[in-house]
Amino acid sequence: MASVDGSSRLYEPPPPPKRPDHRAIGRQQFLFDTHECSPGVPFFKPNGTHMFQKLISFLRAQYPDFGFQEVLTPTIYKQELWEQSGHWQNYKADMFRVVGENMPEPDFVDRRLRESLLGPKTLEEYGMKPMNCPAHCILFQSQRRSYRDLPIRYAEFSPLHRNELSGALSGLTRVRRFHQDDGHIFCRPSQVMEEISRSIQFIKMVYETLHIKAYHFELSTRPSRDYIGSEEEWDRAEAQLIEALDADPNIKWTQNKGDGAFYGPKIDVVMADSSGKRHQTATIQLDFQLPKRFGLEYDAPATQLKAKGHSDHEFEMRKATGKETPVMIHRAVLGSLERFLALMLEENNGGVPFWMSPRQIAILTVTDRDHVKSHAKQLKDYLSDIPQTAPLTHGPRQPKRTKTNTNINDPDHSLVQAIAESTPEPKQLNQRRYTADIDDSDDSLAQKIARTHENKYNIAFIVGEKNIPQNGDVKQSTIDVSFVAQPNLEKTWDIVEIIQPGSQAPRQKDKGAGNVKRRLNGVRLETSKCKAMIRRLTENYL
Repeated sequence: MASVDGSSRLYEPPPPPKRPDHRAIGRQQFLFDTHECSPGVPFFKPNGTHMFQKLISFLRAQYPDFGFQEVLTPTIYKQELWEQSGHWQNYKADMFRVVGENMPEPDFVDRRLRESLLGPKTLEEYGMKPMNCPAHCILFQSQRRSYRDLPIRYAEFSPLHRNELSGALSGLTRVRRFHQDDGHIFCRPSQVMEEISRSIQFIKMVYETLHIKAYHFELSTRPSRDYIGSEEEWDRAEAQLIEALDADPNIKWTQNKGDGAFYGPKIDVVMADSSGKRHQTATIQLDFQLPKRFGLEYDAPATQLKAKGHSDHEFEMRKATGKETPVMIHRAVLGSLERFLALMLEENNGGVPFWMSPRQIAILTVTDRDHVKSHAKQLKDYLSDIPQTAPLTHGPRQPKRTKTNTNINDPDHSLVQAIAESTPEPKQLNQRRYTADIDDSDDSLAQKIARTHENKYNIAFIVGEKNIPQNGDVKQSTIDVSFVAQPNLEKTWDIVEIIQPGSQAPRQKDKGAGNVKRRLNGVRLETSKCKAMIRRLTENYL
């Protein structure tokens, strides 16, 4: 086919745009890296760690409202524990195993003397935990429980290890060491439906807050083999999960037959990456088996049993013992935090909301004049909530002196002395800090803006001589605001309208309020209003 210009060259369509890949995004934005010394285990850099910790802090802030208490448990356990839980029989191939001596041998003890006194040393096999449920069973078992104590809800973020095949490893979506927002609920049978429904609402609230829309629920049922418990127990558990899903008319769900865990059926939340591959994130799993295997029990009056529909045999037995076995619900809202972060990065093409971004603000100077640069530094401290104090300065750098030539007039000595005499004050745990970087290079403004796009800053604050008042007070200055890699532009501009009503074109409800839809490049705001804007962005998880 001839080309448009009449030549005989064939028309070649432009290549399709590259799909966002969280691995490339991670390298470009200095979020994480991998190394052959530890395959499948990401090395998080400061920027990536910042985002990771923000997700954890967000979840921790929700736990009190949903009744969860955070705990910490060991990483390795003896083989006997995994045999008791059933993991050794059903999950051993996916576990990392560690061999250790059952008795430490001090270096100064002669081996033959030791063996004559203590016998030959033996080795014990341990397993690194792939999940927290056995440990949480031990915590529940550690003290006597009453039916009035239930439900008891534990949450934990400690790292988990799973021996994934090397060929299956991929960035952050398939790793060997990961962190899960793991939670376990121990409740009475009569509380199961309420707890499952609360867990579903917890998941929906979190995903709505994080502006995650492309996800759906799946019910995974009993595997065809390698499961524990009776078919009757599995059928009862599956029926309860179905009832909880059907109770919410806004949930559309599908069934994934045979994909349940070996100890119980589960509700999974499934998301897709940029290539369309499906990944599990949240999960709710109903488990009648582990509490029995660990002999978990709580005190319950026998009269409660008949009201719950238990048989006469169970009634007579509990009447004699006064004990009942709790039901266990496994729950994760984001699932693997590493995997969720990867999917979030791909969905927004590397951009993340302002509240969790390691690169929130880029302050760009229009000129490289000294007073504009100085104003940019004051603006950074003001926006970052850094107290305005007299700077520790010293004169021009002098040639380095040897120890014998040092005197108290040395500028370096004066700086060290000033630091030593300063008195830092502890910050409040809930004190907010915003991250701001300054680009006051002599490059053109267009080059600086291009860098903010490349580095995925959320907002660019542009300052020049016109923004600085005559008295130089940073609080009375103005800022030209431009949103760069900020997701949810429509809601972001709604906040601008609240901060400064009428500063933009009138809102058109049929077209939305985003600056792209309004064809606006930015807005000029007073510095105090800029600070109010970024505070509102954080409070609204934008």
